[in-house]
Amino acid sequence: MITPEIPELRESARRRAAARPLGPALAHVEDLHGPGGLPLRRYRPREQARPLMVFAHGGAFVMGDLDTHDRTCRRLAEACDVEVLAVDYRRAPEHPYPAAIDDVAAVVRWSRPAAVAGDSAGGYLATMACLRLRDAGDPLPAVQILICPNTDLTLSQASVAEKGSGYALDADFLTWAIAQWAPDPADRVAASPLLSPDLSGMPGGLVVTAEHDALRDEGDAYARRLAEAGARVTHRQERGLAHGFIQNMDLTSAAAAAAHDRLFHDIATLIHG
Repeated sequence: MITPEIPELRESARRRAAARPLGPALAHVEDLHGPGGLPLRRYRPREQARPLMVFAHGGAFVMGDLDTHDRTCRRLAEACDVEVLAVDYRRAPEHPYPAAIDDVAAVVRWSRPAAVAGDSAGGYLATMACLRLRDAGDPLPAVQILICPNTDLTLSQASVAEKGSGYALDADFLTWAIAQWAPDPADRVAASPLLSPDLSGMPGGLVVTAEHDALRDEGDAYARRLAEAGARVTHRQERGLAHGFIQNMDLTSAAAAAAHDRLFHDIATLIHG
């Protein structure tokens, strides 16, 4: 059920995005539809085809869309020299678990990208899509890029309490958002990639967390588990930064801007070799 705060949260996110500077001009940007009519936006930095990266936006499962992350996708496309395919997946609470996983997995299956990426809830969806495809025996992207991802919906990691007040992501809000996404607590273990009993066969890639993030410990732990399962993982915890630093914090923070540069360099290296 949609409660009054959800439309307000969504509209507030759109207003913040509209107030920011535009991202870089690219050779080609188009809106299109993917599997089942799912809205997508394709960003190509130059006319020549580039390696494809599917991107799932953050937004605590309940907000965010193609416009809120337009600047981020443009910057990823330009700085990493990749084609970005952004997914406007279905949101909770209208479409709870596993609807958004279904959407991202369908787009990855349909587009056969070199990489799948996401920030926050989008990072969660990116890696859950990989788990879904692995279990189905479908082809996987070579690289997954997870930026401040959710990986433990039980919120049992120490950083939830340690960093869940006074920073960008509040623990009470996080608890509420997860309840919108997975209203049945019985689903939350199976819906948590960190708690998956088997991560073998998962793509390697990049996991970036932030020191002052309630999700820090679960992201760090997931990077370790991927590596233990045999994936080649680049893992970095960005010191001094909070959750969501990828979303336009470069405009106000030199430290966040430097973290963006490191992120873009790592993505380009992983995709282009």
